[in-house]
Amino acid sequence: MLAKRYERWDGTQEPFGRDAEELFEKLAEDLYQGGDFDYALRRLLSRGWRDPRGKRLPGIEEMLERLRQRRQQQLKRYNLDNVFSNIQERLNEIVRRERQGIAERIAQASDPAAHRVLERITAKKLEQLDHLPPDPGGAIRQLTDYEFMDPGAAEAFQKLLEELKQQMAQAYFKNMAQGMRQLDPAQLGEVKEMLRALNQMLRDRMEGRQPDFEGFMRRFGHFFGDNPPRTLDELVQHLERQMAQMESLMQSLSPEMRQELEELIAATFDDPELLAEMAELAAALELLSPRGSLGNRYAFYGSESLPLQEAMDLMGRLQGIEDLEGALRGGYQGRPLTPEQAQQLEQLLGPEASQAADQLSALVEELERKGYVQSGRRGMELTARGVRRIGQKALRDLYTRLKRDRFGDHPISVRGFGSERSDETKGYEFGDAFNLQVEQTLMNALRREGPGRPVHLQTDDFEVYRSELAATCATVLMIDMSRSMPLRGYFYAAKKVALALDALIRSQFPRDHLSVIAFSEYARRIPPAQLAELSYNEYVYGTNIQHGLMLARQYLNRHQDGNKQVIIITDGEPTAHMEGGKAQFFYPPMPETFQRTLLEVQRCTRDHIVINTFMLDNDYHLVSFVKQMTKLNGGRAFFTSADRLGDYILLDYVDRKRRSTR
Repeated sequence: MLAKRYERWDGTQEPFGRDAEELFEKLAEDLYQGGDFDYALRRLLSRGWRDPRGKRLPGIEEMLERLRQRRQQQLKRYNLDNVFSNIQERLNEIVRRERQGIAERIAQASDPAAHRVLERITAKKLEQLDHLPPDPGGAIRQLTDYEFMDPGAAEAFQKLLEELKQQMAQAYFKNMAQGMRQLDPAQLGEVKEMLRALNQMLRDRMEGRQPDFEGFMRRFGHFFGDNPPRTLDELVQHLERQMAQMESLMQSLSPEMRQELEELIAATFDDPELLAEMAELAAALELLSPRGSLGNRYAFYGSESLPLQEAMDLMGRLQGIEDLEGALRGGYQGRPLTPEQAQQLEQLLGPEASQAADQLSALVEELERKGYVQSGRRGMELTARGVRRIGQKALRDLYTRLKRDRFGDHPISVRGFGSERSDETKGYEFGDAFNLQVEQTLMNALRREGPGRPVHLQTDDFEVYRSELAATCATVLMIDMSRSMPLRGYFYAAKKVALALDALIRSQFPRDHLSVIAFSEYARRIPPAQLAELSYNEYVYGTNIQHGLMLARQYLNRHQDGNKQVIIITDGEPTAHMEGGKAQFFYPPMPETFQRTLLEVQRCTRDHIVINTFMLDNDYHLVSFVKQMTKLNGGRAFFTSADRLGDYILLDYVDRKRRSTR
């Protein structure tokens, strides 16, 4: 018997189960209001949510704001006015020791002749010390050629020079510093060869040639320690990060101090060829960088001074915060944090932020796994299955309310739609009559899991018999998209009805046809795949019912269904019509607009197309026009509020289907 291990649930195991479905339904609510799925997903990821235990998970924007605050704390705390102060102090101490050593040497000279010679020699040295440049770089450059008389001063200067070389090497080539410890002339020569080969690889890449990365690593792999880069891209990314620290420091300094730092670097390496290769590398990395520049300028305004090494370390921390911000924004496209980034986020913002970031990316992964979304050119996009799922939610929302109340003489029972069972089967979808085909259902489970007992069934395994309908219907749903619809809050209801009606027909009446036409100044047909992301343009004036009916009639006449109908959802009378292929808008509406629209109604009537109108406003002009339209066509007109719109349309559709099958 196999032993099973149990552990305490801490909220991180299987964070999404049913919860993913609930979050997807929240996204659906955003889509009902208008906009695309990527925007709705961004809103959810940016705001965060509460998990099943009621714990609030911070969203991406909140974490980004906290990172911005951490960066601001650093800028508010420090200043870069004295980054060279410790170097200058050490140089001053070296000069002081040299002066003291000179004085001691003169005092120790007992022979008058020797004393006079020594005074002449030391006078020149003291003059050199008196005229040292005030900036550390210039002072180091002159002291490099200076012959110290005091052994202690000479040793202190060499130690400072080696430390500066190490700091600069660490700043430019962090993981290479182990292979560059002494930086003697021979080793600097090898470094130049390495930089020359690296620059050649980058030139090859920019000019479309294939760089020889393997050959480069065979020659210079010993510079990169125990964890060398595996590809040229890894090496470039690492060097970009390292050089960005120095570039950020350069940009954050005043122009005078920037020049001093450049002098210091030149004096430290004291090799024009090496500096030229480093400059070429920086320029190539800047061209290859997706950001367009290696480093950013930081505006420090604090009171605490930083020495050079700590300033470069601070640039690294600030750059790390920026990189982490970019990684968090990648969560909008479903990109998870790397383990290193997750660890950094936990150090900066705490374990709850790292857990939230993991669950944000897990949500997108779960929605992709369920087949609801996929990555597209514009970000995350709905799949056909996701569109159906949103439509089923709209249908379920409307029918759930119908079960709670009754109104008028509309029946609420949806049991049996006047259809008979077919021998054909289909996968079960929400709303299907549960006429289960047991054998096929079990076979689906066995194909999924393989033979064995017991057989575990999942929702996707269920196979049901199709319904054989006695009559079919082709329907066009016309949705008013003029400026007044979103301003009055009607667009939400109209879009939700369209999704619900689409889901109803797909699940209960699969042989029926539905087309959605949106109309404002002009009318246009909305493909089913774009219905969930249907949005409005509140700046478009015009209610061109005539153009909508023209397109509806063209669509319906392509179908041979015995029943053809148009459902119009509008909050205003016609204010636009087509003339010479262009829309003519008038407000108040012209009699000609009414006449041309009613003429199109007559054409629909002649083609046996029934027009049912749902009015969201009881304006006198709208009611008067609809009365004329129904008188010509024989259809029906309903006045309803936005919150009851779906009740009327769905019940009316089902009721007409029931009557047509008797």
